[in-house]
Amino acid sequence: MRISGVLRGAYGNAYLLLTICAMCWGGNAIAGRLAVGEVSPMLLTLFRWLGVAILIWTLARPRVLAEAPVLRAHLGYFMMMGGIGFAGFNILYYIAAHSTTAINLGILQGAVPIFVLLGSYAVYRTAITPVQCAGILVTVIGVAVVTVKGDPRNLLGMVFNIGDLLMVAACFVYAIYAVLLRKRPEVSGLAMFAVMATAALLATLPFALWEAMSGGMIWPTADGWAIVGFVVLFPSFTSQLFFMRGVQLIGPGRAGVFINLVPIFASGFSVLLLGEHFAVFHGVGMALVLGGIWIAERARPAA
Repeated sequence: MRISGVLRGAYGNAYLLLTICAMCWGGNAIAGRLAVGEVSPMLLTLFRWLGVAILIWTLARPRVLAEAPVLRAHLGYFMMMGGIGFAGFNILYYIAAHSTTAINLGILQGAVPIFVLLGSYAVYRTAITPVQCAGILVTVIGVAVVTVKGDPRNLLGMVFNIGDLLMVAACFVYAIYAVLLRKRPEVSGLAMFAVMATAALLATLPFALWEAMSGGMIWPTADGWAIVGFVVLFPSFTSQLFFMRGVQLIGPGRAGVFINLVPIFASGFSVLLLGEHFAVFHGVGMALVLGGIWIAERARPAA
């Protein structure tokens, strides 16, 4: 079989694409940690969305032009979504990476589906069953275990790692974006991605200027540019395209389950590539987070 045939076959395999997507997002935790001292958080976010905007506009320009009337009619929505889901999440994520481990970043990110479930109830009054409530509670306990490093005395003494708290805030911000996606206008994924990537770039500019004026900007080193290139190509561009294709092939519900692989990949990469220690409380927290999500998903009411 020719290489082109193999590639076409791979692009039709939703499970392969979504697994690679989860690997890319897990790798973002590694990139966030490696970026410390190599490129500052706001500049990393700015260059990330600049690179993505260039790539996606090269690919999606004809689609954007064809759907321009609808895009213009809902421009405020797309600007808000790009600013919240793309820029806001990543700004908090990369700041958090300065004061917590990549393992924690990955495990805490597993709380996103539960925040989405709660947000859907708050905004749309989507039904939540008692079993789902149990799943939410289990996941919250898992997040708490990681946040207090398995020691309840940290909770009693209010000793928290600011990076862990920022990561929880980032998950909350991304959940707002995910919940509001339900109001998405009828446009193609490529066109929407192009406009929202541009919105993320514009939303990041004031923060990058503030970082520069406050003296906190670190221009990318050679390693910093390599990290920028990685986050542009894999956690941003490739993963989004693969996720959109996976949703197209098997639907959003089944595709969303693959997000649960992110904490697993992030933890594995952290141990293998960064030499981070995987403690008992990490394993307990991961088991609780993933177990809670599994319980909640199994009890999801029929649509």
